[in-house]
Amino acid sequence: MLSLDILVALTAYALVMTITPGPNNILLFASGLAFGLRRTVWHMAGILLGVLLQIGLVGVGLGVLLTREPAVQVVLKLVGSIYMLWLTRKLWGTREWQTMETARPIRFHEAAVFQFVNPKAWLMATTVIAAFVPPGEHYAERVLIAGLVFTAVALPCICLWAGSGGALRVWIQDPVVLWKVNRAMAVLAAATVILFWL
Repeated sequence: MLSLDILVALTAYALVMTITPGPNNILLFASGLAFGLRRTVWHMAGILLGVLLQIGLVGVGLGVLLTREPAVQVVLKLVGSIYMLWLTRKLWGTREWQTMETARPIRFHEAAVFQFVNPKAWLMATTVIAAFVPPGEHYAERVLIAGLVFTAVALPCICLWAGSGGALRVWIQDPVVLWKVNRAMAVLAAATVILFWL
């Protein structure tokens, strides 16, 4: 359904977009650090499902609405910014393992829904459809294949971020060091909010 050239280009695009820092990867690293890789699995699954749904929705025409209605984009950025700042506040305030252990990781449905207010996720979904899914016969199948390829490439990338946080968790036992790492992650998360508006 998709030519080899398109599949190679789509794979390269998916790799670049999902391995680089962004709201999802920062939150996954922080979750791996706070809860370990195993407890972050549902967070990762929610991200993948949310992005797959976005690609499908853009494929059936939602992308046209986003490009034609700037107000919709502003609302998405605003809601995404508020949510990221709320998560940043939680990261900033986490000082001790006890606090982290009584907290909980982001749930599956929360991670999936977050994609719909994540501007980077919308950019990825829109680009996948516009650049890698040619119109014509069997269009729906091509949209599905593109979405599956994108999420298949994304899976090891997001696992790397969550796993890196989980690996670092083993080495951080000093509450002061943990506090500093959480503050650094909070600053990075806040920086992504600034990027939403650039």
